[in-house]
Amino acid sequence: MTNARDERAPGAIRYLVAALPLLIFAVLALIFWSQLNSGRDVSEIPSALIGTKAPTLDMPRLEGAVAPSGRPMPALTDTAVKGKLTLVNVWASWCVPCRQEHPVILALSKDPRLTVVGINYKDRNENALRFLGELGNPFSAIGVDPNGKAAIDWGVYGIPESFLVAADGTILYKRAGPFDEKSLREGLLPAIEKALAGS
Repeated sequence: MTNARDERAPGAIRYLVAALPLLIFAVLALIFWSQLNSGRDVSEIPSALIGTKAPTLDMPRLEGAVAPSGRPMPALTDTAVKGKLTLVNVWASWCVPCRQEHPVILALSKDPRLTVVGINYKDRNENALRFLGELGNPFSAIGVDPNGKAAIDWGVYGIPESFLVAADGTILYKRAGPFDEKSLREGLLPAIEKALAGS
């Protein structure tokens, strides 16, 4: 004769197994919610590249882009940034935050202490040219990254992203997301001052 307790055990196990995914989801939702409400600035994503040499720059130029001198815009290579404090900005015409950030990048390009270059990420040539034609061209060199390989080398999470690179090629600072007044005041500008003081 079977025990009634033994007959109930398989049913209880079935309910426990069925409830397990719901329990896992609840735990993950709690972790996600606590991260969202942690007060951390999600744009300040740490980068393993800070303090290391920047990846090699060897990208083709944006065909049709013209420098302020009227000459064709140079390609983005190591030679274009060698020996200069450089802001490398990763952007695309289809990126709405890039459009919002662009006036800040234009203003930074007028700072004589800084060279501003761009990596055009997974974009169409004609769209990138239209973007620069409408909003202005802040870059002294532009490299085209049609398949995202260079962005992977730089550890890009999403665009826009910017990297401050010292004259010796060391990455000093990274900004994930568009620059705003706070990120300039508390992040990039102090990093520029520190780099200039160190050199």
